[in-house]
Amino acid sequence: MELNNVKESVRYVDVLIAGGGPTGVALGIDLARRGVRALVVERQDTLSRGARGTGLQPRTQEVFEDLGVLEAIRAVGGPYPDMAVWNDGRITSTQRMIEHVDPTPSTPHSNTLMVPQWRNLEVLHERLQELGGSVLFGTELTSFDQDSDAVRTRLTLPDGSEHTVTSRYLVAADGGRSTVRKGLGVRMSGPELEQGAAILADVRADGLDRDHWHFWNAAGDGSAAQRPLGGRFAGMLPLARTDIFQCMISAPSDDPDTSPEAVRALLAAITHLAPEQIREVLWSSVFRPKAGMADRFRIGRIFLAGDAAHIHSPAGGQGLNTSVQDAYNLGWKLGQVLHHGAPDTLLDTYETERRPIAAQILDTSTRLHRSGSMRRGRDLHQLDIGYPDSPLTLELRPDVPEDALRAGGRAPDAPCTTADRTATRLFEALRGPQFTVLTLGETDLDDTALPVDPNLLRTVRVDGPAPDLIDTDGHIRDAYGSAPAVFLIRPDGYLAVAAPAEKATERIADALEAYLGAGALPVR
Repeated sequence: MELNNVKESVRYVDVLIAGGGPTGVALGIDLARRGVRALVVERQDTLSRGARGTGLQPRTQEVFEDLGVLEAIRAVGGPYPDMAVWNDGRITSTQRMIEHVDPTPSTPHSNTLMVPQWRNLEVLHERLQELGGSVLFGTELTSFDQDSDAVRTRLTLPDGSEHTVTSRYLVAADGGRSTVRKGLGVRMSGPELEQGAAILADVRADGLDRDHWHFWNAAGDGSAAQRPLGGRFAGMLPLARTDIFQCMISAPSDDPDTSPEAVRALLAAITHLAPEQIREVLWSSVFRPKAGMADRFRIGRIFLAGDAAHIHSPAGGQGLNTSVQDAYNLGWKLGQVLHHGAPDTLLDTYETERRPIAAQILDTSTRLHRSGSMRRGRDLHQLDIGYPDSPLTLELRPDVPEDALRAGGRAPDAPCTTADRTATRLFEALRGPQFTVLTLGETDLDDTALPVDPNLLRTVRVDGPAPDLIDTDGHIRDAYGSAPAVFLIRPDGYLAVAAPAEKATERIADALEAYLGAGALPVR
């Protein structure tokens, strides 16, 4: 965004987003496709450099598919290679670190995808621009205040001038040292992790294959890979579709030198590589393991998301994924309140739903960090996350089997066909910012008693009279059950309501009032 345009026209927005990392830009995308006027401001002059968090879990890939970026993300990503442990200048052992899981009809994206964070950000930023959004770089949030109507945020612009933006809501996606969280006086607490420091660096290097994730340590037994801060070690991960390695190197002190010369010297001291084989050091930083969670995620008109709300050990690759899904949960709720008349209390469910998830994932990443285990499996894919205890969740079917899909769970995918027998997937029908009413078999649902705006609600009928989709091979029945039923699926792909086929109109209309506000429904 041009600086003059900011000074002249950007004084009022619906949502101001502090932080142009994956959380802030993903939220900007979700709001832009809903027609919500949002501004993302970022203190740095450019998108953040560095590979940083590289793992995109299957659930995040589903989110990215809905946001319209998965194809581009997959084009710049790839699988994780096996681990190779070096000793005396040769590979002495290899092992599979990231468990491979075959895709299924209900889970088409079944494996962790390696994408350097800088590549991830480039793709997200490009998508934001396609939708008419933007990031204002070199802009620092300096202070803010709020009342019952708005938030007033003071910004320091790239030319040093000050500018005030008034917004309906402010979202802090400004990282673990969040200026907004500190300004609110919200405490962050969590488990103590072992002390130590490491250097992260992105380098170009000769003398290594790109088929392994390479590890070295002083003991020569692979223990560096098992306990990353437990001594002198180095790890070099070949980043997919690049000529770059992401390095993690034990730091010789708590305040290490991260200059290119120091990075070369450290790698040469621990690995079998000579300094001149480290051709280029593109980026470097100091890493110190931290973990914690904010006591509150919402304070009035201000929300904390991503690292501003929770910090995780990188063990298990959960932090970035949890952060993006914070944005995905909050985005549709802001859209409902700002554009569709939903009550402001809907926004309270952001904290109600996301804080327990953050706590659960914080426990998982901390356990993995302390165990030192590098094995990663399906339990980290975040596909089993759901909101069964949310005040927005209603399971109305009697006698649902314990192992069946229930309200609050993730809406599965399923191959199927359109009414003219064209092959498609259920995810294609669900894609977009709207709610979806999914009917299975014959039901008494009356569309005229539901909102008619397709940007707000879409009805998809599977089998039965006048179907939109045909469950040709039974994959929808396998995922959702064989009994006729009606499901209300939220914009973030979770089952809000699961109801029997009888009295479906009344049950779905009543449930929609909680999400949309009574004014969004036709008079009954």
